[in-house]
Amino acid sequence: MELYALQEVLDRFSAHPATLVALTPQLPEHSAAMVAKHGLDFDILSDPGNAYAAELGLRFALPEALRAIYSAFGIDLPKCNGEGSWTLPMPGRIVVGADGVVKHVDVDPDYTVRPEPDTTLAALAGA
Repeated sequence: MELYALQEVLDRFSAHPATLVALTPQLPEHSAAMVAKHGLDFDILSDPGNAYAAELGLRFALPEALRAIYSAFGIDLPKCNGEGSWTLPMPGRIVVGADGVVKHVDVDPDYTVRPEPDTTLAALAGA
């Protein structure tokens, strides 16, 4: 849903000298299916094992209770991510300037809280 929301405002991102990419621990074939399903016009890059998310301090392990809920809905996170852990990255957005310096970070440990596209667009305008 979040990627679809970003697709909806992609033209507003394109008004800035910026490139929107998504980063996910999912295997590329799962990401490709998502791109096709939602008609996404931006790249989705793979972060195997959530390694980059871990470097940024943004990886967390799902508690046992959530694992059972995911499984009940038929979500096999270790299979989807291509490795044995039940880890996910905290959802967020990072704006990096052309100089390689991080200009804005919007991350929340509550996975149900997602940054609004307008917040990211405002950060781009100020970067």
